[in-house]
Amino acid sequence: MSSLRPFCLTAWLAAPAATMLLLLTPVSHAQAQNTQTQDTQAQAAQATPTPVQSADPAPASPSQTTVAARSPEQRGITSRAIDKVKEVAKSAADIFSRVPCLPPKGGAKAMGSLPHVAGKLVAGKPVVIVAFGSSSTQGFGASSPEFNYPNRLATQLRRHYPTADITVVNAGVGGEDAPEMLKRLQTQVIDAHPDLVIWQVGTNAVLRNLDPGETAKLVEDGISRIQAAGDADIVLVDPQYSPAVNQRKESAGKMVQLLGKVAELRHVGIFPRFEVMRDWHEKQAIPVESFVIADGLHMNDWGYACFAQLLGDDIIRSVGQIKLGVNVPADVRTYRPM
Repeated sequence: MSSLRPFCLTAWLAAPAATMLLLLTPVSHAQAQNTQTQDTQAQAAQATPTPVQSADPAPASPSQTTVAARSPEQRGITSRAIDKVKEVAKSAADIFSRVPCLPPKGGAKAMGSLPHVAGKLVAGKPVVIVAFGSSSTQGFGASSPEFNYPNRLATQLRRHYPTADITVVNAGVGGEDAPEMLKRLQTQVIDAHPDLVIWQVGTNAVLRNLDPGETAKLVEDGISRIQAAGDADIVLVDPQYSPAVNQRKESAGKMVQLLGKVAELRHVGIFPRFEVMRDWHEKQAIPVESFVIADGLHMNDWGYACFAQLLGDDIIRSVGQIKLGVNVPADVRTYRPM
């Protein structure tokens, strides 16, 4: 569990890009002397026979590596790698200019409020948000940590409230569902004293053929524990709409329905991710591969970014309601951005 801070390089380019940047490091004075010495030795070697190399040559020294790395051919590789990094950075910066992130068609339903986190923001007090979940909270499929949804959400909220002290904690662990999450609920959620808990759950239960009813009971128990420990707002996030999940359509439908009932019963919010993503594909005509990676399950940069954007928009809207004095009963926190 860690507080999220944006990174710059994409994950799939991190290793090669780091290597290329090392190749561009200026040669130190000592290295320059070493290189000059090697040049002198090379000139002298022209007058002597070349020794026979062993079948297992010794590793090159750092200075030798530097000289080789700065050959014309490898300088070209370096330039191409840097150009690729720049291209990806530019692509990330204008991610919504290619495919706009729009709310579900048909307009947004009237939502309740997130009174605790909204009240803290209005009062200028520090806000702690815990993103709790599995791999799509952790950010599997994103090209870098910068593009997982908790980090995108943090960036959006900090941009909108530049003077606010906002911490978004990523408590996502890939492969988990309700049974495993409850084991770390105390240490990674409750002990953080959050103002808002965004709990993404249910997808792995569907993929494992677990009983949706049992998952719903565990989630309800977890919500009760969070509510008993403090005055945190809670938003559930149901499974994603994706080919892997849709292969178990009946189980996925039950899970979505039961999580909605739990949210209603416990007076917490729910972000209907399944319906939001289905709207992207079926109503906005966005190809599935535009928001899901090749594994048919996890979201890509655009998917995480749009998910975070819609979630952040509704947190901001909730703060606006508090500022306008909208009277929402304290026990009504129904959160449906559709």
